[in-house]
Amino acid sequence: MEHFLNGDVRIAYKVTGEGEPIVLVHGFASTHVANWEEPGWVDALTAAGRQVILFDLRGHGESEKLFAEEDYDRTAMAGDIAALLTHLGHTSADVMGYSLGAMLTLRFARVHGSMCKSAILAGVGAHFLLPGNNGTAVVDALLADDPRASRNAVGRAFRAFADRNGQNRQALAACYNVPREPLDPVRLKEATCPVLVVAGDRDEIAGHPAGLADLLPNGEAVSIPKRDHMRTVGDPTYKKVVLEFLQRV
Repeated sequence: MEHFLNGDVRIAYKVTGEGEPIVLVHGFASTHVANWEEPGWVDALTAAGRQVILFDLRGHGESEKLFAEEDYDRTAMAGDIAALLTHLGHTSADVMGYSLGAMLTLRFARVHGSMCKSAILAGVGAHFLLPGNNGTAVVDALLADDPRASRNAVGRAFRAFADRNGQNRQALAACYNVPREPLDPVRLKEATCPVLVVAGDRDEIAGHPAGLADLLPNGEAVSIPKRDHMRTVGDPTYKKVVLEFLQRV
């Protein structure tokens, strides 16, 4: 991994393949490896003739660990995408994010619209129009001495995922403590690029993708059969619809 600075925050990144660039933005408690390399996304996209730009979110993976909630301001995190593209000499790119990465991708498309050719928002849907409701439980599970102590299924799942990925749980807790603001339908109109919204039909965290896609000026939705939030990432149908979408746009 290489590193660059956005302000004084050190971000780890890597670039592989040749062709039109696409930035991949992983989800909470994940890394570029767990979200994109292990499920075969890098192989699929490079085989399709794309240059793949990967990075670890601040506080995650090999990027700098930060422990104050204000360090995880979502506009600043979306700004890491713009800063990375500028660092690499790109004026624009397609961007795909998963879960938290999808929300950062959406904010990037709104705030840095001229840099976003198209956006793929995966692991999100209608439920993201509502405030988050697992914040305390997830943070408690992350910080607990005994990972079995949490009685919240979402909290236990994120704790197990964080441990599997070797994450700094204090940094993740600070990141998760930032309240998830419900998406404003009016502000969603600012994301004018083509947007594909994808979620599993059993994803209770995301909800149905059409609930979000219908509010976007150029949004379309795909529901992946028999997949929940954790199992959609490597699904062949997800890869197929994304590659078709990128070819169209």
